[in-house]
Amino acid sequence: MTDLKNTGVIDTKELSAAQKEAADSGNSYTHLFRKPYEYEDKTFTQVTFDWDKLTGDDALAIENELQQLGKPVIVPTFSGEYLVRMCARACTDPIGADFFKRMPIADYNKIRSASRSFLLKSEL
Repeated sequence: MTDLKNTGVIDTKELSAAQKEAADSGNSYTHLFRKPYEYEDKTFTQVTFDWDKLTGDDALAIENELQQLGKPVIVPTFSGEYLVRMCARACTDPIGADFFKRMPIADYNKIRSASRSFLLKSEL
């Protein structure tokens, strides 16, 4: 497991809380929106993420995409840009990373936390 506490870029309280949440996370997550969410002329009441379908190729492709955008990834587990791209790839509905940028922040935070928990759990 990567020693994130000694990188100097991670808040140790945030890491500790995320690690506790990760211990209870599964290999998929279904998010129920507080209010129906519209994206590309479709209304979503829930979305499901299948983390098990992600591969090393997905991780590398996300890193390459972010590098091309000039956004280096230091710690993927704590990079919002990395996590939303990971979520887009894991979603059982066809969506893009922009799906997350327009949703209410409360829904965004729950989804982002679920993806972070999966990554942390996968490092154990």
